[in-house]
Amino acid sequence: MAIDQISGVSLAAKTQLQHHSVEITSMKEYSNFYINGEWVKPHGHEVNEVINPATEEVCARVASAIEADINDAFAAAHAAFPIWSTTPAAQRRKILMAVADEMEARKSDLIDAHVETLGVPKHLAAEMQVDGPIEAVRYFAELALTTEKTKEVDGMLIVQEAAGVCALINPWNYPLLQMIGKVAPAIAAGCTMVEKPSEETPTADFIMAEIFHKVGLPAGVFNLVSGRGSIIGPMMSSHPLADLVSFTGSTRAGISVAESAAPTVKRVCQELGGKSALIITADADLEAAVPYGIENVFLNTGQTCDALTRMFVHRSVYARAVEIAEETADKHVTGDPLNNTTTVGPLVSFAQKKTVDRGIKMGIDEGATLIAGGSGVPDNIEKGAYVKPTIFGDVTADMQVGKEEIFGPVLCMIPYDTIDEAVEIANSSEYGLGSGVWAGDRETAIAIARRLRAGQCFIQGGYFRVDAPFGGYKQSGNGREWGEAGLAEYLETKAIIG
Repeated sequence: MAIDQISGVSLAAKTQLQHHSVEITSMKEYSNFYINGEWVKPHGHEVNEVINPATEEVCARVASAIEADINDAFAAAHAAFPIWSTTPAAQRRKILMAVADEMEARKSDLIDAHVETLGVPKHLAAEMQVDGPIEAVRYFAELALTTEKTKEVDGMLIVQEAAGVCALINPWNYPLLQMIGKVAPAIAAGCTMVEKPSEETPTADFIMAEIFHKVGLPAGVFNLVSGRGSIIGPMMSSHPLADLVSFTGSTRAGISVAESAAPTVKRVCQELGGKSALIITADADLEAAVPYGIENVFLNTGQTCDALTRMFVHRSVYARAVEIAEETADKHVTGDPLNNTTTVGPLVSFAQKKTVDRGIKMGIDEGATLIAGGSGVPDNIEKGAYVKPTIFGDVTADMQVGKEEIFGPVLCMIPYDTIDEAVEIANSSEYGLGSGVWAGDRETAIAIARRLRAGQCFIQGGYFRVDAPFGGYKQSGNGREWGEAGLAEYLETKAIIG
């Protein structure tokens, strides 16, 4: 099928839908998979309907894979690996740079994909979901050149080689960013791959398949299938032709992926759950630190794995911090993603809304002080998977609302008396993905950051960087994405001894 036919509604579908509403005619149809450099019909007939969480209407219909589709995709990746893995790094860099340029050209399509499937406010979507991935593709393009470096020690050569065929399983909360965080370093390293998007937010991945095809990525290097993760995820992670599995999602699902991969001793890289802590010291700039923490949690409607959802504030300044939190929360507008005043859109689905509603109720039932938000939906909302952005105060170490990952716009404020106490409670979590410190000075912040058991720590208002290694301690996963460490996940080290 030609590239222009896979994007949006086919000519036949357009003719069939002419008598329906404008909303229906804008619905996307993705009836084929991208395998071995071609758009191919699936072996099965099941179709997944993608729901716009703001309108509750179907915004896309996407084919669902069965085992035969998975086998075809891995066979293509396996066949392509010998040539692609020995393709000069300069050529891999050239292709990735072309990908980044084409992503710029199709930025509006990528933005719309996030608005329609995830509910991201459109005026924030580029900065929140699209610009970073484009930057990341160019970053990994340059890193590709480092894969040909060799080290010689007393006649022994140490070289790097592509890890092999990769099974890449992505989440719904940052569809393009998480996809690029796996696909770009895999391509840069010389790996081939089978990639699966989340069934909630698959459309950006199909756009990327179109882009890879247009820029001339060789057949079989990138293969795209889609479907329900609980069904085809285990097929991918256990597949005998897969050498590496990279998974982003819940800790529960991550355990299942690791179990599926274990019998064939694959390399497994996992980025899982989090309940990250932000420690604000007594001498910190509260007027900057508290809003920073709230913006971090409300961003993407709280659907961020390393969101700083536990805010530790020294008791001597806690009352003022609560006032600032109230003032900051009042400035946020929850509503239509197409409205330029909206800062908080819907959750990705009603299933996720149910989870967040339960978390908010849990905090209320446990006796936490409700500073902002609470149960129910905002007054101006009539439909959609919305919740009230919520801030709880006076959360104690024994409350479940301060322990469980809620994955929504829910912040817990926790007063503390000493830094030792704050660090101890922060580190008591079963998770260890992200963290933050805002202190009176940078040196103090670094000293506290070194004590926190987490893979990243944002100090003094730091933000995500594509060149910073990202990954967790404890039940937040293993391995790293982003930065040079992210590229290293897709490389094997070989010693040539003579």
